[in-house]
Amino acid sequence: MRTVRVLVVDDSAVVRQVLTGLLQESPGVEVIGAVADPLLAMDRMKQQWPDVIVLDVEMPRMDGITFLRKLMAERPTPVVVCSTLTEKGARTTVEAMAAGAVAVVAKPRLGLKQFLLDSGGELAATVRAAARARPCRVAAAVPAAKLNADAVLPPTGARAMGQTTERVVAVGTSTGGTQALEAVLTRLPRVSPGLVIVQHMPEHFTAAFAARLDGLCEIEVKEARHHDRVLPGRALIAPGGKHTVLKRSGAQYMVDVIAGPPVNRHRPSVDVLFRSMARAAGGNALGIVMTGMGDDGAAGLLEMRQAGARTLAQDEASCVVYGMPKEAVRRGAVERSLPLESLAAEIVRWGGP
Repeated sequence: MRTVRVLVVDDSAVVRQVLTGLLQESPGVEVIGAVADPLLAMDRMKQQWPDVIVLDVEMPRMDGITFLRKLMAERPTPVVVCSTLTEKGARTTVEAMAAGAVAVVAKPRLGLKQFLLDSGGELAATVRAAARARPCRVAAAVPAAKLNADAVLPPTGARAMGQTTERVVAVGTSTGGTQALEAVLTRLPRVSPGLVIVQHMPEHFTAAFAARLDGLCEIEVKEARHHDRVLPGRALIAPGGKHTVLKRSGAQYMVDVIAGPPVNRHRPSVDVLFRSMARAAGGNALGIVMTGMGDDGAAGLLEMRQAGARTLAQDEASCVVYGMPKEAVRRGAVERSLPLESLAAEIVRWGGP
């Protein structure tokens, strides 16, 4: 029997360790690597291609479903998805199978290590069976028409009202943004200008993300709700599945959380937030585009700059993916590019008296 070469991709060190031990003990199975995310997996696969990949879904720099789709479009390989998100009937299970997964194994959120130990034989059998599969190439889905912010908000018309003492910061980020935002927000003192943040993230994830940051930061961090005030010392995270826009009432700012089609294939969209900042805040706003793939935010940041706002980008050296900032710089939307560790100080400096 030919030895089945397995690559484990999971951001949990405990899961990687336990899965590696269990699979190595199984006859005819060899674990050729255990890595924390798909980007590291791609590097490892350049050295030796696995027969089967055991893949998590929730990972920091690229989610497992995105990696699975990329893999099946380019070089079909048997994949066993093993995730806490894949309860029977869950949307993630359907997405994983549609993307080309050979099998899906649900991990419990509690008692994970014991579950893996108890299920080791079954999992190894699933891996050996997967090695015999011959997955077909799954063409990448034809993307829907790429809409711009016009689909949600009309182009900026009249300029925003004049300067007030209330200042507001808009931040947009995607791939690599969860760690980058933590690095910025944990450096902010309690007396900081109010922030509204778009992090490309699926529905139901943003509330937990905001709660985690709230526990780490001096400022308050919460998932935005309709009509939430933008206040000094508060950061509002745009909820997944909706767009978040800034509104102004007198000298006060608040957010509306609204429905609408994906813009730049994202909902929430950075462009939608930035356009609303240009309309409602003008020169009272600071716009920052951070690490991420694609170009969401570039057009909106240019609108902010043209409306009198200050604009910054995270520099290339500190980005996980220098996509969104690069496009914003290319379009002339960025006044200055700064390293990640300097952004918090710049926010405080800009928001000071």
